[in-house]
Amino acid sequence: MSTKRDFLKPFESIPYFTIEGFRQATGMDHPNQVRMLLYRWSKAGNILALKKGVYMAGRFYQHHSGDPVFTAAISAILVPHSYLSLEFVLQRHGILTDITYPITAITTKNTRRIVNRLGTFWYRSIRPDLYRGFVISEYHGIHFAQASSAKALFDYLYLRKIPPAFHSWNISLAEELRLNLDDFPKADQEEFARYIESSEIRKMKLILENFRSTVWRL
Repeated sequence: MSTKRDFLKPFESIPYFTIEGFRQATGMDHPNQVRMLLYRWSKAGNILALKKGVYMAGRFYQHHSGDPVFTAAISAILVPHSYLSLEFVLQRHGILTDITYPITAITTKNTRRIVNRLGTFWYRSIRPDLYRGFVISEYHGIHFAQASSAKALFDYLYLRKIPPAFHSWNISLAEELRLNLDDFPKADQEEFARYIESSEIRKMKLILENFRSTVWRL
């Protein structure tokens, strides 16, 4: 004899599902009935609410939460057409080491923060012409994007207010911001410079000059 709990089984092997997708798959006609069932399952821990109207089966989380790219895929589910960058990527590359940061990403849409049981996800807005410098990968059918270390550094500094004093060539901005850039590969330095040159942003050009005079000396 089947029960309503059996309705959840088809969704335990996929990363997420929506209220509408669940309703269509189960044949439940009444939206309020669907919402109440999902609410009860959420309270019981059978599913996790990722954001309004979007859920993940608890079994999928249990089986896959330790996957290296799990967090990246969740970020893409929450805000499609975004890419991981900023502190999240810089910390993974050892450029920022001081504290544990939330999951940070870039979008051309409005800046926003999404908090759920999986963590805190920050999405910062950037100019459309600067929306690049990332690699797209796939995880259980979810396409997610992650910036290179050079682009993550560019995004981080582009969105951060830099005091005028650190435009000087003899004051180390990297040291002030606690950025580990001494071992930043030459190829990444050149990639970082290309983003700055194409952006035509004076602030970023001054930052590049500062790095070249303090940490990236030839």
